[in-house]
Amino acid sequence: MGNDSIKIRTPATVSNVSCGFDCLGYAISEPADIVTVTKTDNQDIDISLSGIGADKIPTTTKKNTAGKAVLSFLDFFGEKKGFKIHIEKGIHPGSGIGSSAASAVGAAFGVNKLLGSPLSLEELLVHCINGEIVSSGTAHGDNVAPALLGGFILIRINGSPDIIKLPVPKNLISIIVLPEYQINTQDARNILPKNVSLKSAIKQSGNISGFIAGLYESNFELMSRSMVDLFAEPFRRGLIPGYDSIHQAAMESGAIGCGISGSGPSIFALSYSKERAEIIGKEIVKGFQKVGLNSKLFISSIHTHPPEILD
Repeated sequence: MGNDSIKIRTPATVSNVSCGFDCLGYAISEPADIVTVTKTDNQDIDISLSGIGADKIPTTTKKNTAGKAVLSFLDFFGEKKGFKIHIEKGIHPGSGIGSSAASAVGAAFGVNKLLGSPLSLEELLVHCINGEIVSSGTAHGDNVAPALLGGFILIRINGSPDIIKLPVPKNLISIIVLPEYQINTQDARNILPKNVSLKSAIKQSGNISGFIAGLYESNFELMSRSMVDLFAEPFRRGLIPGYDSIHQAAMESGAIGCGISGSGPSIFALSYSKERAEIIGKEIVKGFQKVGLNSKLFISSIHTHPPEILD
């Protein structure tokens, strides 16, 4: 790392994790974005992109999640500084695995480092969340928090966010399958009901509580029983071709749980071993093939570290 430039690798993330709508997420080892931040002598934030889907992402500072996160950071200190931010996209935009969050985190993390780390990672989070608003239209941190802090994160936003880093059971493996299919994040948000029943809220509260207890106890059976979503999945499942049969195939193949990653179209599953994860992943890929869709499979451990400084 030089004094004027830094290169950061920020990982993809799974949000919601079935039972934790907008408040639970985890980071995965692959895929990832590479964000290079360089100081300049002017006061502009200049954004450029390359890689997967780069042509679909706005480079206007206030319309880009990375740019907005950096502006939030600089405004907090009343600073007027210039940076060039280059984002090499390794995470498909609109994939449901935290593409916009990775860019926001990489940029904010890089600027913080170049300016001498005036903020802790926890303090930096609010600026990453402000960047994420550009993409999703709402202030939620279940992608940016695990991308910034690593591991499983429970985040509670009511004013200042409360961030709880949860334990990661040994041998827990993540499976992600991304089909060649597009879902607009705003459309996936708009399809959700404005209100949920008291009965559903009670059950969902029990599910996320059970899942978190399962993480602490490495109790995969409890985690499995708890991975039921009553808020988003019942409404979003119809947006993904073949979802019901794919979910069934994943569970019958031995998945701890399976669901929609974020707003989709990626489907995630959790497994207790790498060998079992390979079987589950192949079944999900096969399920998409049956509805005429090619897909990409990513199998990795839970990524438990902050963004990696490459140079």
